[in-house]
Amino acid sequence: MRNYLVLALIVCCLLSNCTPKESMTNALVSKEDTIESKIDSILSKMTLEEKIGQTAQRGKSSRVKELPVELKEAVKKGEIGSFLNIMNKDEAKELQRIAMEESPNKIPLIFARDVIHGFKTIFPIPLGQAASFDPSLVQKGARISAIEASTYGIRWTFAPMLDISRDPRWGRIAESAGEDPYLTSIMGEAYIKGFQGDDLSSSTSIAACAKHFVGYGAAEGGRDYNTANINEFSLHNTYLKPFKKAVEANVATLMTGFNDLNGVPVSGNEYLLKEVLRNQWGFDGFVVSDWNSIIEMIPHGFAEDEAAAAEKAANAMLDMEMTSISYQNNLKNLIEEGKFSENQLDEMVRNILRIKFKLGLFDNPYFESELDVLYAKEHLETAQEAAKKSMVLLKNENQILPLSAKKSLAIIGPLADAPHDQLGTWTFDGEKAHTITPLASFREDDEHPILYSEGLSYSRDKSNKGFNDAIKIAKNSDIIVFFGGEEAILSGEAHSRANLNLPGKQEHLINELHKTEKPIVLVLMAGRPITLGNIIDKVDAVLFAWHPGTMGGPAILDILTGKASPSGRLPITWPKEVGQIPIYYNHKNTGRPTIPEEFVQIDSIPIGAWQSSLGNTSHYLDLGYLPQYPFGYGLTYSNFEYSDVKILSNKIKENVPIIVSAKITNTGNATAEEVVQLYFRDMVGSITRPVKELLRFKKIELEPGASKIVDFVFSKDDISFYGLDKKWVVEPGKFKLWVAKHALDRTHELEFVIE
Repeated sequence: MRNYLVLALIVCCLLSNCTPKESMTNALVSKEDTIESKIDSILSKMTLEEKIGQTAQRGKSSRVKELPVELKEAVKKGEIGSFLNIMNKDEAKELQRIAMEESPNKIPLIFARDVIHGFKTIFPIPLGQAASFDPSLVQKGARISAIEASTYGIRWTFAPMLDISRDPRWGRIAESAGEDPYLTSIMGEAYIKGFQGDDLSSSTSIAACAKHFVGYGAAEGGRDYNTANINEFSLHNTYLKPFKKAVEANVATLMTGFNDLNGVPVSGNEYLLKEVLRNQWGFDGFVVSDWNSIIEMIPHGFAEDEAAAAEKAANAMLDMEMTSISYQNNLKNLIEEGKFSENQLDEMVRNILRIKFKLGLFDNPYFESELDVLYAKEHLETAQEAAKKSMVLLKNENQILPLSAKKSLAIIGPLADAPHDQLGTWTFDGEKAHTITPLASFREDDEHPILYSEGLSYSRDKSNKGFNDAIKIAKNSDIIVFFGGEEAILSGEAHSRANLNLPGKQEHLINELHKTEKPIVLVLMAGRPITLGNIIDKVDAVLFAWHPGTMGGPAILDILTGKASPSGRLPITWPKEVGQIPIYYNHKNTGRPTIPEEFVQIDSIPIGAWQSSLGNTSHYLDLGYLPQYPFGYGLTYSNFEYSDVKILSNKIKENVPIIVSAKITNTGNATAEEVVQLYFRDMVGSITRPVKELLRFKKIELEPGASKIVDFVFSKDDISFYGLDKKWVVEPGKFKLWVAKHALDRTHELEFVIE
């Protein structure tokens, strides 16, 4: 008990002394004052056209080989504030030179690029990195991405994506951190710290952009660009949380989405952009539209024409327009007509200039190309580590994994040697020539004799011409390792799927291989969960590798051969079939929740059964009420025992820290990592609360036989919610806690009371 009291005292001290030292505060205030005075000076000299120019982001098609003269002229006039996708370094330097030497007020340009999960060295897709439950590793990967990208003059990336994503049909789930607001918040903060570094003005730092503000991930039916309907309480308690955390982490910019939210497109939503973001949260960076999203308010039916779209977006304080030119064409007229004010425009320009000053662009507008940092040894090693720690072992019958030494392997499948596809979505600058595939890695490994046949030439292949060869090598091997999944192009923006089974004839080939009676290890590479109901009983092990990036091959080899134990956990609930979607762990209860003992499966229903004999609870007759795999789930090559689970006090008063501890013991034979998860439930509220919410997690590594005490500390604020009076509250009452291995684990349950 004495140790808990000491820990409580330490936490209280930390909570009460979290403000910076006075001298540091004064220095920061002084620097900010200096920036603001410089902005005042620039604004006083700018013409209306130049101010509007700062709100413009332009680019050029990759098919255009030379920089258009009109773009150079626009920069010379001070009528462009930012460029995206300028990947010719000489062009970027020339544009910046024109801005700094020939434009009226010598305002530097910001060059932007979608650096989502790597620049040249590609890391696992963000959904995969979230599965690592390792924010320090995510931060390190983002730092590497910034170092590499900045050598091309890129000082702004459109990441991280913080959309809460509960529908794996949505292609952009691959860019997300999954379904949980806490995990998404922690991973978002890690990306921001990695991209922006300790000092945003450093030449290797790039401005992060939290996107898409807000609700884009809730698109109806998982169809991209679709409408999102989110009630006010869910908006604040779930969807806005990661963005608030991003603002607290000093994210430089935000991006609006393509979606309309509850009838109002977010690119023209004054409540979100002015009231929540600026007034409530105090955000002082700038907001950029997504590609053409301002003028897309016209087909939404929210704006009559381009002028009306510009008016709505500008009055909502959307600062910069990506690619479309409604601001350029209409803001001056809108000001003259009194529909928008120059003072409002000044605030938009101020927000943009503030970030340019913080990036240090006024003092150091140019960049140096240090190509030796691309694919640096340390970068590749970190990418391999990230790939290893993101992989989730879903099934391992009879401990077929790790693969026994000297066992001969039949390497089969369309993703075994697909260097481009294993990079995943949004990898504009990744190069397949630098990608190491699983086949290449196994060919270098002398412990396992291998035979190889692709069986299918790509994931959607519907030809069985390669089946005979694949079956032949399977019969002549001890174990089949099948690399399946989906090509990179099948996930990402505008790549929603209604059917989440393995595409093409992959299931057919797996069924044929099963007939050989050889064990099958299925390695999945995909940008989303894949429904496995047709084949799950045909395979002995399932390793989900996501799209693992440049070093996916060596990472998969390390996991399959036991050089490393899998440690990833699912950041999203895995459905049995598409018909279960949406299915997520932190749902609300119903008045008739499922009672497992009373559940009757469809094939057990008697013929001519009386209508009321099935039990009136919330479930599907054919699929039941459980997912294929729950949020937070993942196997290792060892076993962990939880014991001595306790809470310091079960009655909480005022703002005293709440401390929960558990003893974790590795009872298996392999060194492995465990992700210890803490969930809570507010049992009764003035609005209904989720059945469980992730509150904390810790990833620990233990050798066989070793134990460790894991402590979780949280405060009342961490369990507050946005309530009926539109305020954040913690209501008195009973709460439950679970120290668990995944969201469905209820083994170790605790209770406490807020008085």
